[in-house]
Amino acid sequence: MKIIFMGTPEFAVPSLEILLKHYDVVAVVTQPDKPKGRGKKMAFSAVKERALQAGIEVLQPAKVKEKEFIQKLKTYNAELIAVTAFGQILPEEILNMPKYGCINVHGSLLPKYRGAAPLQWSVINGEKQTGVTTMYMAKGMDTGDMLLKQSITISQQDTYGSIHNKLSVIGAQLLLETIQGLQNGTLQRIPQKEQEATYAPMITKETGHIDWSKKCDEIICLIHGLDPAPTAYTIYNGEMLKIWQAEKIEQNIGEVGEVTAVTKKGFVVTAGDGSIVITEVQAKGKKRMGADAYLRGHSIAIGTILK
Repeated sequence: MKIIFMGTPEFAVPSLEILLKHYDVVAVVTQPDKPKGRGKKMAFSAVKERALQAGIEVLQPAKVKEKEFIQKLKTYNAELIAVTAFGQILPEEILNMPKYGCINVHGSLLPKYRGAAPLQWSVINGEKQTGVTTMYMAKGMDTGDMLLKQSITISQQDTYGSIHNKLSVIGAQLLLETIQGLQNGTLQRIPQKEQEATYAPMITKETGHIDWSKKCDEIICLIHGLDPAPTAYTIYNGEMLKIWQAEKIEQNIGEVGEVTAVTKKGFVVTAGDGSIVITEVQAKGKKRMGADAYLRGHSIAIGTILK
């Protein structure tokens, strides 16, 4: 089977890998190169890197609606387009192009968490379970008929990073099973229930700004859901202080956001329903470090209010 693969970040690489092993990947479509790092050098996407290694032609349209791009896609005579975290919505002309349609690997148990950041929001919202859904792509965002699902448990130790790594591999295997099922005619299309749909909007820098009036568990889930990027943070002495690790403790003194104690582990901050010990931080321009190491070079006075 001739397949065009569309994907961009690291999450999509296992999907491309598994297709390269089992099918004829005739082209890869990914987002345009972007400036990265302090030097702002143009960087390839993770998918582009892997496609070039495999000797596959790479297309990088600024907009997939461009007529020239659509005409180019037609020349490959692909029987299926597989999409994993591509980053653009496909027009109907592309959706209707291949024999077996356009199949998407989505990082949630649809119809929950449609949208750009399902992995992060499932952790931020304290979900106990998440997973991957394969689906036919339709005009709306993640609204198409579902094909296969696989779920995993979210533990108290899981972060966005750990969930990302698990689901990227599960998603690749599910994509393979989906394509095999389509070829064999063994899959059923399952319409999504609109009344059960929820959304996972894009993560912004402001998403990570900790609101200390929230419950301890909510704050810890935010920290986990934005690890490793873009990271939860608070404002101390007018500058961003990234918070990497924290623990809930049984203490309820002080006002919201107040540093009430400094311990061997770190510093204690009052939240909406108790207190949190901050155990790992990263100051502006510095490396991430244990809060105990940070406190050896920085004094945080008891009574300080974090914003």
